[in-house]
Amino acid sequence: MKKKLSILLSVLALSIVSVQSQTYSIVIKDGHVIDPKNNIDQVMDVAINDGKIVLVAKNIDPKNAIQVVNARDRIVTPGLIDIHTHVFWGVEPDHQYENGNLAIQPDGFTFRNGITTIVDAGSSGWRTFPTFKAQTIDQSKTRVLAFLNIVGEGMREGYEQNANDMDPRMTALVARKYKDLIIGIKLAHFEGHVWTPVDLAVEAGNQAGGIPVMIDFGESNPPLSIEELFMKHLRPGDIFTHCFAQLKPREFLVDLQTNKLKPFVWEARKKGIVFDVGYGGRSFSYSQAIPAINEGFYPDLISTDLHVGSMNGAMKDMLTTMSKFMAMGMDLKSVITASTWNPAREIRHEELGNLSVGSFADVAILNIRKGKFGLFDYVGYKIEADQKLECEMTIRDGKIVYDLNGIANPIVAPLKPNN
Repeated sequence: MKKKLSILLSVLALSIVSVQSQTYSIVIKDGHVIDPKNNIDQVMDVAINDGKIVLVAKNIDPKNAIQVVNARDRIVTPGLIDIHTHVFWGVEPDHQYENGNLAIQPDGFTFRNGITTIVDAGSSGWRTFPTFKAQTIDQSKTRVLAFLNIVGEGMREGYEQNANDMDPRMTALVARKYKDLIIGIKLAHFEGHVWTPVDLAVEAGNQAGGIPVMIDFGESNPPLSIEELFMKHLRPGDIFTHCFAQLKPREFLVDLQTNKLKPFVWEARKKGIVFDVGYGGRSFSYSQAIPAINEGFYPDLISTDLHVGSMNGAMKDMLTTMSKFMAMGMDLKSVITASTWNPAREIRHEELGNLSVGSFADVAILNIRKGKFGLFDYVGYKIEADQKLECEMTIRDGKIVYDLNGIANPIVAPLKPNN
């Protein structure tokens, strides 16, 4: 028995030596790690090698790293996931978000915000997705996934009102063909006073294997009931985006007479309806968000609805949007959760949004910048804040792709002998 124990201890000792002597491509030192999936919320080190997270622990020896990142007094999180963007950019002047000039190229606006994964929210339909894939997805260093529009043409001006182009069979066929890239179905901007487009989108989601549907509820006048939408048409896991919008003629979550959430909103959450910020150009109002936050109704997903108009308006970017929720009283860990692990689960890519050993080495290092900041919405209501999130570094697939202040040492990784 003693001999067996001695052998076991020897093997364990050799394993420890092996771990300690391993060479890492990057070690992130002394950062406050917030990893909601693994319930980590403390100062720890993170080691990366071959594009994967290989160790999260205290006091990882920096001598074993090719690059060392000084993250002291900074927040280390999984790479952020922006689940609502429009990045099917192009040069067609009348195409809006579908191969048009209102969408943006991803890489110029993701990494400087700690974003490593974005999801395009229905800019392409089944007919135009192959162009989007070749033109944007395949060319981007950012991981780009997509909701497929129920309209075959996608988000092209005027086409979203064409119910005859809403084909659940073809939509599901393309979604299944590109199942690693297409994570859901999108319906947006439909103005008719009928439920048919919602039901067709849900049918497409079912035919494609039960993938989620994201609903931008359009501008039907008179408005369709969101209670009926939640309780009779959508499934658990389906997403109501622009959840804090206050745009007529749409119905709102917060009753303007009582300044309270309508009771059925809580029932919808119990059912499993997912609430997404989808900030956009005019699709977020403090008059909706503040009462909801005060009642403890936090969004499940924080996203930007990034496009040319929103990024130059009140929204700005992902970190500004996250900072607004902190300013309204949402705690930092909840904000990080709604920007990493929650969206990863919602899109069924649980290999993302966490720092588990073996997961993709997508990491954001954030600074909480102190100062005086005016965080306003599109009607001009402003919150004075004394802190704002800022991206210090982004690591995508184990490589540093953005370093604001040169916190890596050396700043440029030396080439390996086989490079």
